[in-house]
Amino acid sequence: MIKFLDIQAINASFEHELKQEVNRVIESGWFLLGNEVKAFEQEYSKYIGTKHCIGVANGLDALRLILKAYIECGQMKEGDEIIVPANTYIASILAITDNKLKPILVEPDINTYNIDPFLIEDKITDRTKGIMIVHLYGQNAMHPEIQKLVDKYSLKLIEDNAQAHGCSINNKLTGSLGHAAGHSFYPGKNLGALGDAGAVTTNNDQLAEVIRALANYGSRQKYINEYQGLNSRLDEIQAAVLRVKLKRIDIDNARRREIAKLYVENIKNPQIILPQLFADSKTHVWHLFVIRTEKRNDLLKFLTNNGVQILIHYPIPPHKQLAYKAWNNLSFAITEKIHEQVLSLPISPVLTTEEAIEVCTIINNF
Repeated sequence: MIKFLDIQAINASFEHELKQEVNRVIESGWFLLGNEVKAFEQEYSKYIGTKHCIGVANGLDALRLILKAYIECGQMKEGDEIIVPANTYIASILAITDNKLKPILVEPDINTYNIDPFLIEDKITDRTKGIMIVHLYGQNAMHPEIQKLVDKYSLKLIEDNAQAHGCSINNKLTGSLGHAAGHSFYPGKNLGALGDAGAVTTNNDQLAEVIRALANYGSRQKYINEYQGLNSRLDEIQAAVLRVKLKRIDIDNARRREIAKLYVENIKNPQIILPQLFADSKTHVWHLFVIRTEKRNDLLKFLTNNGVQILIHYPIPPHKQLAYKAWNNLSFAITEKIHEQVLSLPISPVLTTEEAIEVCTIINNF
């Protein structure tokens, strides 16, 4: 069996240092709001290229807290609109509705799967306060047209960087392109913890301070609560794990790019639509390698029967989910086409070249 993502093998490649660091935290007796989190926040903000990093409990909370902080700072209010891709994982949209803001869905570019920058302006109204871009599957979603709109309409640019640690455009990392960014360190991410974990990055001093307080029960000082906050904190053990893994993120992403290139060059089945390789390879970190085919169910069965573990990211678009019943009758044709046709192939730093070639051979025999 070729695993979709061998998390055990990934963690085994860090095993000695992980055990050493986790044991050190356990022996310290300090598990929350300690030096390990501070050190990770400093190291990650330096890596991303922002002034601030605030460790939080998970990626969804990171996005929720950014929007909640903008509301507390008086820059957004209930009913304001946030433009967001229709083709995304539901967390992007949950963060908006959780804050009683209104998501305005925009179709993706069929070639990149990211938000189509040229469809955004038509959706901007006097209630629009922000654009949330999602660097889906690990590919940069930022575009000069988006920056133009952000400047023209004085909008907040929020990045969902949950899948794109280490991705860059014009020598700037995603997570540093907008006014604030949410990051997820879910175990399966390119930079993965040993449980749930997340962070916010920003250059805005006020926003960072409010987010830090909101994530700690709305409190800057113990037992003094300025806001109706959350309990959303990165713990010391996860911070220690992330510090170990951060050292190797660029090397691991380089390996993912090698596998993606191998797939693109060796999959020759005309029934398969492959993702694009770009001249600047750093604009994609290949969190997922996503193909499309009109015969998805047949190919899924064929690959499974031939010992290749496959996943679908994602089978149901947000506007067709029961959670958003009011949207179920809406039509987003490109998004729906993507969700009906996509399959994700195995990709990770520990996938061998032989395994990747075998995947190509099986697909070519389909």
